[in-house]
Amino acid sequence: MLRARLATVLALSFLLAGCSSEDPRLPGNLYEEARKLNLEGRSLEARAMMQQLVARYPDTDAARQARRDLYLLDAFVARDIADRHKQMRSSMNRICDALARYKGKHGEYPGSLQDLVPEYLDQVPETPWGHPFLYRAYVSQPIEDIQPRRGPVRQRFNTKLDTYDLACLGTDLKPGGEGDASDTLLQNGKPVDGTTFPPIPQPQPIR
Repeated sequence: MLRARLATVLALSFLLAGCSSEDPRLPGNLYEEARKLNLEGRSLEARAMMQQLVARYPDTDAARQARRDLYLLDAFVARDIADRHKQMRSSMNRICDALARYKGKHGEYPGSLQDLVPEYLDQVPETPWGHPFLYRAYVSQPIEDIQPRRGPVRQRFNTKLDTYDLACLGTDLKPGGEGDASDTLLQNGKPVDGTTFPPIPQPQPIR
């Protein structure tokens, strides 16, 4: 879906770059194409096309109409982003619930979300933008000090995956961003403060 949106915006850019502004029909044609995209539910492409139209042909009737429509499109896009983030949080909650039940039975988190299928999930959910959620499980304290009743402190290696990070990086699959490109980070089912996960303790045991 995201690739299709990018392709539409790129095609629009090439179209505008190659067309002459002397053709009086072009602004109207662009406006009708943007309106068609919006009716098809492709509000982001429609908004990008209308923004290009306003920037390139600001004094045309089509651009004036596009300015009025952009107010509505911005509201539609904002609602679409909110709906997608709601879907994303619901999917992440389902994954976290499945991870908790897996750990309750096996004593540790799985190495992969695919291990939750089919006992805990019918299938691994994707983000509303068709991307996989990013997951990593690890040992929070690889080397543990043990103080016996007598004698010196001993060390023991832990091997159980007792902590996990779960992330959705939005539409761009990159850290940071705003709107539908913003990130959601969870650790053991709880939101992470900041924009990055804490580093994984090293050395991690070889499994």
